[in-house]
Amino acid sequence: MNLVAHSHYKRVPHYRDLSPQEEWDLLEHGFNRVTDTCIPEEEAFRRLQKHIHKLWKEADDKGERYLPHEFMYKMVLSGVLEEYYEIDPKHSWMIAAAEKNLPIICPGWEDSTMGNIFASYCIKGELKATTVRGGIEYMVWLSDWYKHNSGGKGVGFFQIGGGIAGDFPICVVPMMYQDLGWTDVPFWSYFCQISDSTTSYGSYSGAVPNEKITWGKLGIDTPKFIVESDATIVAPLIFAYLLKW
Repeated sequence: MNLVAHSHYKRVPHYRDLSPQEEWDLLEHGFNRVTDTCIPEEEAFRRLQKHIHKLWKEADDKGERYLPHEFMYKMVLSGVLEEYYEIDPKHSWMIAAAEKNLPIICPGWEDSTMGNIFASYCIKGELKATTVRGGIEYMVWLSDWYKHNSGGKGVGFFQIGGGIAGDFPICVVPMMYQDLGWTDVPFWSYFCQISDSTTSYGSYSGAVPNEKITWGKLGIDTPKFIVESDATIVAPLIFAYLLKW
């Protein structure tokens, strides 16, 4: 969305002080707020919608099925969005991920704007819900990927934030070990999380790393760290250091 609608985003640095009326005014002008940033509906979501719908429809007509991120990769690599580019393509993580065919796990994709748009076509009878492969298939795919990539030094888990995006993929290890009985599956080789969530009852995002030992996600000797800070500041610093190193 940032790739095709960068100049249309609206910044709201005083978001903590907005009244209900001010929030309503943002909606009336087509801005959906995420903390201090408003995403423009027409220039972002609707601009992408007509192109992604074409890919959904083509797959639906052919009886083909793809994971959510695979449809996005097809759209990005097709070149249909180039006329809308508002940032240097070299600065787009989405383009870089598509060019490298980076594995992306999107559990709960249905709980997204694109997921809602896809659901609307299903309700109207234009698409079948099965055309976009779901979360269980993501876990099956991830188990195969982990099995083939966890040898040697293993695979580490670097988590930014929390919620399903973090908890879903990390669970592939206990699923393989406990539910499938594959006793040769190694634990994640290290764990690091950047989070500003406070530890509280029932909070996965704020759970301390040691809790993951009890779920079979990490071993007793797994190096584990938590950075309690703003991920938008800390993550780029860590990545820059690692890339230089």
